[in-house]
Amino acid sequence: MEVTVTKENFESLKNGDKPFVIDFWATWCGPCRMVGPILSKLAAKYEGQVVLGKCDVEDNEDLAIEFGIRNIPTILFYKNGQLFDKIVGAQSEAKLDEMFQKLL
Repeated sequence: MEVTVTKENFESLKNGDKPFVIDFWATWCGPCRMVGPILSKLAAKYEGQVVLGKCDVEDNEDLAIEFGIRNIPTILFYKNGQLFDKIVGAQSEAKLDEMFQKLL
């Protein structure tokens, strides 16, 4: 499942019953445009097992500041409401798939 993340729904998504992956991105970011389709593909592959959240740093500057996001894409992986891992920068599909698998 893929959802848009905002300040209002972040906590409920993070503390949900499924692992949560949040992608901090922006429309003008080239590496973000490369990673976005890969994450969407993985969200479909892990449908029902992992929730993918997309957080546009331009629209949600408060969340980006709260998490100290300085470079995008930054991808945070949550399991049981706790930060499990973090990746900064564009990654291969194989690496991202490996990270999704670690959440299960």
